[in-house]
Parts: sequence; C-alpha cells; structure tokens
Amino acid sequence: MIKIAFFDTKDYDKKLFNEYNKNYGYEITYYESKLNIETVHLAKGYDAVCIFVNDRADKPVLDKLNEYGVKLIALRCAGFNNVDLGNLGNLKAVRVPAYSPYAVAEHATALLLNINRKIYKSYQRVKKYNFDIDGLLGFDVHGKTVGVIGTGKIGKVFIQIMKGFGTNVIAYDVYHDDKAAEELGFKYVSLDELCESSDIISLHCPLTPETEYIINKQTLSKMKDGVIIINSSRGKLIKTDDLIDAMFEERIGGVGLDVYENEEEYFLQDLSGSYKRDRNLSLLISMPNVTITSHQAFFTSEALHKIASDTCQNVKDIFEKGECVNEVK
Repeated sequence: MIKIAFFDTKDYDKKLFNEYNKNYGYEITYYESKLNIETVHLAKGYDAVCIFVNDRADKPVLDKLNEYGVKLIALRCAGFNNVDLGNLGNLKAVRVPAYSPYAVAEHATALLLNINRKIYKSYQRVKKYNFDIDGLLGFDVHGKTVGVIGTGKIGKVFIQIMKGFGTNVIAYDVYHDDKAAEELGFKYVSLDELCESSDIISLHCPLTPETEYIINKQTLSKMKDGVIIINSSRGKLIKTDDLIDAMFEERIGGVGLDVYENEEEYFLQDLSGSYKRDRNLSLLISMPNVTITSHQAFFTSEALHKIASDTCQNVKDIFEKGECVNEVK
C-alpha cells in the first residue's frame, strides 16, 4: 500500500481526497502544517508527500526526503516554483497542470470589474442606506487595450473573456502560440510595448527565474497612468515595494491581487485574532483602489474535483508505470 504524507491540509482537501481515494486505496495521513525544514520529519516512513502552493521543497527539505526514502512529490497545483527541481535527487515530482483555467481566469475578471466599477465600495455604502454614486465612476472595459502576460491555458481563457468584452488584446510570452493568436484575435508584442500600450495588465505566467519580479520599478515606469494591474498567478511576479511606490505616486489606477509576494505565512488561514502583520500587505489592504483575495482563484468545485482526481491518478502512474504525463522535469 502506498503511504502519502499530505501537508497543508484543509477540510475540503480531506473530504475530496478521501472520496477519490476509495478508488485507489492509498494510506493518507493528513497534516495541517506546511512542508518545510521544521516539519519534513513528518514524512519519514512515507512513499510520497502531497503538497500545495505554500509548502517548501527546497534543497534542505529534498535532501531529507531522499534520506527518508520518499519517492514522489505530488503537487496538487499547477505551479512548481516551490520545488527545487535541480536537487530532486531520486525523487520524482508531478503536478496538476490544468485543474480549471476557467476558475482562475474568471476570478481575474471579477477582480478587474470590482476595482473598475467600485463594487465593494458601493456595496458598503448601500448597506448603510447611502445610495450616493459620487466617487464610483468607472470606465467601459469595451474598447480598451488589455495586456496579458503569459498565454498558457489560463491566459488563453482570460483572453477569450476579454475579447467577449470587446477589448483589444496584446500579449507577452517567451513562447508564442501563433495558432492561438490567430484564432483568438490577439497579437504578441514585447514586454515594453505591452507595458506602454495597455490600459489593463493581467498576469498569467508561472514563476520562474525569468519572470520573477517581472513587474518592477522599470516596467512600472513604462505603464500608462491609471493602469489596472491584476495578478492571480504567483505573488513574486510583482516587486511589492516598487508597486507601492508607484501607487503613492498616484500612477496606478487600481490593483487586484489573489496572490502576494510574501503570502506563505498569511494566505489560506485565519489570522483575524492574531497581531501578526506584514507591513506591505497592510498598506495594500488599506488602499481604496486595491482589492486582495486570499489565493482563492482556483477555488471552485470543478477545480477541486479535478485536483483530487488528477493527483490520485498521478501517484498511481508513477508507482505503477514509473512515469506520468504530468511529471515535472
């Protein structure tokens, strides 16, 4: 029987994985703690570890996993920036690359609309029976230029949605999908041109050494005054200090974040009764033109079922066949 140490467990994880595991018969031990060098000892005696976005599988952790004889890291997410792939040793790593691109793209759209049309601000007023619309002015998304950084599965769905709004879409990606560009009606441009031309910029690329802090002082300086920036991908795509500086200079029209540069100690948990605070995060939360959600873009019923089913199948493929279509190399 394959034994799995399951880290950063939430109630919905346990419920769904128990349901799907009826077809696989794994021995799963659920831990609420995240995987890191302080908790890696919990994986001793297991064949695999199952981790999420804020677990840490850096070299010290991987060395311990190899020492314990763990054979597999099963990521129940698409991104794998938290795994040091160059130091896997005897370990294999698998992921869920396409749990639901619609979930993330639709959430990015919701962030955009909330910021532009001041939905939350209006909601708070109306709750107090204040029906004044002064200060709620937005703009037509129709006709605007939307810059999409990253044209993978999620980026393409977001482009489809934006084309439905009647926007002009331009995109930046190291790898061009010319067929998709022709079919969906968008154009690839340089990063500089995207920053200079876009009224709205949405990030849908993975976090890699090439994309880390792709939004920084230099790229921000090239953007239009009043630009709206959306990030539902990975927090470290944006240099938060530089973003805050640009916002204090009143050059940014609005920001929608479902991820944050230093989210590991905060997101996906309830800290409302704690005094633990992050200075930059608190600053962003306090700003009237910023909307932040807690890494929930993936959080739909369809996506959770896909994550559970694919993760269970990934484990089976590795241990039975020695390979998996979703293996990360």
